[in-house]
Order: sequence, then structure tokens, then C-alpha cells
Amino acid sequence: MKLLLHSCCAPCGGQVINELKKEGHDVSVYFYNPNIFPEDEYKLRLGEVKRYTEKLGVELIEGKYAHDEWLELIKGLEDEPEKGPRCEKCFMHRLGEVAQRASEDGFDGFASTLTISPHKPAEMINQIGHEFAQFYNLKFIDTIWRKHDGYKKSCEISHDQNFHRQDYCGCEFSQRG
Repeated sequence: MKLLLHSCCAPCGGQVINELKKEGHDVSVYFYNPNIFPEDEYKLRLGEVKRYTEKLGVELIEGKYAHDEWLELIKGLEDEPEKGPRCEKCFMHRLGEVAQRASEDGFDGFASTLTISPHKPAEMINQIGHEFAQFYNLKFIDTIWRKHDGYKKSCEISHDQNFHRQDYCGCEFSQRG
């Protein structure tokens, strides 16, 4: 299957790319993360994803970085806790963009690295992914990547590749802890 993979960073993407390729998918990576702040952090994460996709010979597509638009999108939700309504709106925005891009570019399906993190609500992410897949007539790969030592393997790849590992999700509101 020709698959567009949303990747938030290289530490999360490494294991997922490897697994999808092992499953026989033709994977392209879409780095669409207007939530990441500050812009220097965005550039650092993008650079790490570029480095790894180049090493693997995987196509990388960079989405638009529009943090101001993202801030407008989540306006009023800034004080919500992690995994709450702000995150849900952010996931909807990013996964919607990935699904639309997959549909426009002739992909068969899409997936996201977000479910490799033990700090992300996988059920919420997968529900949103399935809704967009149905809307765009695509397949959504809903694997919870952190299972079966997936998160552990992602940490090992991150260590082996000397990836920059951030200590927050990406947005300035997730830095509060």
C-alpha cells in the first residue's frame, strides 16, 4: 500500500517507518506540525526527520509551518490539560491535513507516529484517523505503535542515531508539564 505517514519527530518516527516498511508498505513521510514552538525547535525536529528519511531512502514531504494559524485554531483552549480538548483539536487539524494530502497525492492510506508515545491518547488519535479515512475514502493504519516494545525500540533507534529528544510534545502549552 502507498502510505503517507505523519511524523512529529525522528524519535517517534524511526520505529514506525521501519515497521511499516517491514509490513511491505511504500512509505512517504509527511512532516506537518504547526503546533511546534518555538520555530527553532520545529527546524531542529524537521532536520532530524530529514536526516533519518534520507538515510532510509524514504520520501519526505514538508507541510507548511503556520504556528500563528494553529494558535488561532486552539484559541480558548490554551489552559486545557494535556490529552484534553486542545490536544484533540490539534490532532484533528494535523490528521485532517495528512488525510487531505494523502487523498490529493494518490496515496492509498495514511498513518501517524503519534501513538508510539505513552503520553498520547491513542484511542482519540485512532478515532480521528478513522473519521478522516472514511471521509477521504482512504485506509487508516491504527496500530498503537508503543505496544510490543515499540516505544522501547523507538528509544533504542533514537539513541543509536543520536536524535535530538525533546522533553515536551511540541506546543508551548505542553511545556508546562
